[in-house]
Amino acid sequence: MAGSSPIIAPDRPVAPQPRAGTPDPGSTPPASGAPASGAAGAVAGPATPGPSAGPDRQTRLTLGVLVLGGLMVVLDVTITNVAIRSLSRDLHAPLSVIQWVTTGYTLALAVAVPMTAWLASRLGTRRVYIIALALFGLGSLLAGLAWNIGSLIAFRVLQGLGGGLVNPIAMTIAMRSAPSESRGRTMGVFGLPVLVGPLAGPTLGGWLVGYSWRWIFLINVPIALLAVPLALWLLPRDAPDGRRERLDVPGLALIGPGLAGIVYGLAESGRRGTLVSAAVLVPALLGLGLCAAFVARALRLRTRPPLVEVRLLGRRALASGAGTLGLFAAAYFGSMFILPLYWQLVRGQSPAATGLLAIPQALATGLSLQVASRLVDRVPPARVVGAGIVVATAGLLTSLLLLDADTPYWQLLTSMAVTGIGTGATIMPTITTALRHLPDRDTPTGSTLLNIINQAAVSIGTALTSVLLASSLASRAGVAAGGDLSGDVGAAMAGDVVAAFRQTLLLPVVLMAVAGVVALLLLPRPGRDDAPSVGERARAAP
Repeated sequence: MAGSSPIIAPDRPVAPQPRAGTPDPGSTPPASGAPASGAAGAVAGPATPGPSAGPDRQTRLTLGVLVLGGLMVVLDVTITNVAIRSLSRDLHAPLSVIQWVTTGYTLALAVAVPMTAWLASRLGTRRVYIIALALFGLGSLLAGLAWNIGSLIAFRVLQGLGGGLVNPIAMTIAMRSAPSESRGRTMGVFGLPVLVGPLAGPTLGGWLVGYSWRWIFLINVPIALLAVPLALWLLPRDAPDGRRERLDVPGLALIGPGLAGIVYGLAESGRRGTLVSAAVLVPALLGLGLCAAFVARALRLRTRPPLVEVRLLGRRALASGAGTLGLFAAAYFGSMFILPLYWQLVRGQSPAATGLLAIPQALATGLSLQVASRLVDRVPPARVVGAGIVVATAGLLTSLLLLDADTPYWQLLTSMAVTGIGTGATIMPTITTALRHLPDRDTPTGSTLLNIINQAAVSIGTALTSVLLASSLASRAGVAAGGDLSGDVGAAMAGDVVAAFRQTLLLPVVLMAVAGVVALLLLPRPGRDDAPSVGERARAAP
């Protein structure tokens, strides 16, 4: 895949670069914000600060802009969930139509993410990031001014197109902004909104809906107005790839609808409470077939790069990181679907109170992330990630065992905080390990692959847990699959409902445990850093 040229710090001279991939023994550390790389974008080997060195000023400024934009987008994924009923009432639309406010946004994300690497190669990462922020801000403004449900869904799609580009591009910029030896700490800062945002979204959303549902969209506008000029001023400049590859239109025609079909089918399964429905199977299987056709075509393509270079998964670190990330994300976000419902259905908490109950887990996640991101620069990543998954699994298993209709709040909040500690030591360290040894030209593609896998895993985990919960509630408590789960349950039903929640929570526990096995067995060890695969060497050969 054609990648971007080396990042250049604003208004700073750049010394001549060594040949791509060849260390320059006499070089000195590059100017802040300007990792040395060859003309093809491969990471060179200049001396870099030791593990104890923190990010320099340029890197900190870059991360500040990335965190601001990332938080805006990540919050928006969950903040709308608490406004569904308000939207239905004010826009006079049934819940089945209102769900498209979320589904349309998710489908737009699925279509936008695969284009990230190609856009970065054509326009440069800085320019794409600024365009994505502006597009997201415009979509937010228009969504807040929507006059009916149709216009709101259309503007949410516009939001999704911008939002789908933000995280993969921001991840690329963050990885390039620091030397390899301190990328763990860099990604630890970058990952804060990614991990904490989904937990804070319901709390903020519940507060904003108390004024008007429009504010859950309009709140993004001042943030975008601040983030765009800051990005123009502070982000390091980079240039587009000189080769200017044409867009892989056939590839986009396969993977765009393919991912959208999978996401739509899985979303339908959650709403219908079953996987065996034509409304679920037809789009999901068609999407799976299109994605399989894309992969087969990408592996055969030799005359030009495919839209997403799947052959990069021949690298051990990227492949094992993708597997670990996919399994863990499915488990973690599946559990995030279950536990808020428990608070509302069994304990009778409001959506806003449910968001407040997630604060201990969010704080534990953020603190753990900062510690783990420093450790991953010093000790073998497999140990950090493996330990994180063990802790997260132990916390989730404890929640499962404690779960009852009258479990003391402090016990469940403590076990959830333990899960947060493990999560902070897992997701971003896994991403850092997967991307750390990629050459610069392949970082956008690696980020794109991980974001695609993460998005698919979140959809799969949420769909499986929602279907299993609906089935368990139907068989144990007589609640119809796909029925309304709002409001607290009667005392007579509480035992059966809690048993259904326990049974469902077992799935994320098992998925987390499997992710731990993958991490411990497959993530690279010292002395076994990634080397190009046979397929990559063939691709790079003249």
